[in-house]
Amino acid sequence: MTMTTNVHGVAAIRGRLAPWLCALALAGLALPASAQESPDAMVKRVSQEVIQIIKSDPRVQAGDQARIREVIETKLLPYFDFERMTALATGRWWRGATADQKKRLTDEFRTLLVRTYSGALNQYRDQTIDYKPLRADPGATDVTVRTDVVRSGQNPVQIDYAMEKTASGWKAYDVIVGGVSLVTNYRDEFNSQIQQGGIDGLIKALVAKNAGGASK
Repeated sequence: MTMTTNVHGVAAIRGRLAPWLCALALAGLALPASAQESPDAMVKRVSQEVIQIIKSDPRVQAGDQARIREVIETKLLPYFDFERMTALATGRWWRGATADQKKRLTDEFRTLLVRTYSGALNQYRDQTIDYKPLRADPGATDVTVRTDVVRSGQNPVQIDYAMEKTASGWKAYDVIVGGVSLVTNYRDEFNSQIQQGGIDGLIKALVAKNAGGASK
């Protein structure tokens, strides 16, 4: 089973992942952030550390997929709210899913994003990040952190991060590239798949997609 990708949606985002993956690493530092640290300060701190890893780690530079996945797993994924991301991508169908279906969907979506980011990390070059001032009330618990990824000889790419403050700190639940939401684009794809085969059909399609990626 294959999943139809919106040419102007998910495919477009994936094609632009490489220039700004390090900015995406806003959520990925293994060190715990201070409770007083603002989300935009965390974006800057973490992305700079991940950029340094990419530039200095010979295994990452050589395209070692095991090392790349390790960097993503330890520096990025623990600070994403994958359950909320999956719920948003699944849309109205999420409410009718069983607890087991929700867990399986979240696990497979997480695996899909690891594959996507692994490929992008391997393509990163010397882009720089312009961090925008945070426009939010001091007590806000849901904010958008804005950055521009500056590429030599090209227009900057605007990357926005939808973030929420949780009991374990700030976590990202969506990434908006040039005004295009990653979660919204997956929602279109997921909705089409669920209409064809239900929640189990979507899970089966994601399993097949992830297995196909692992075999390449």
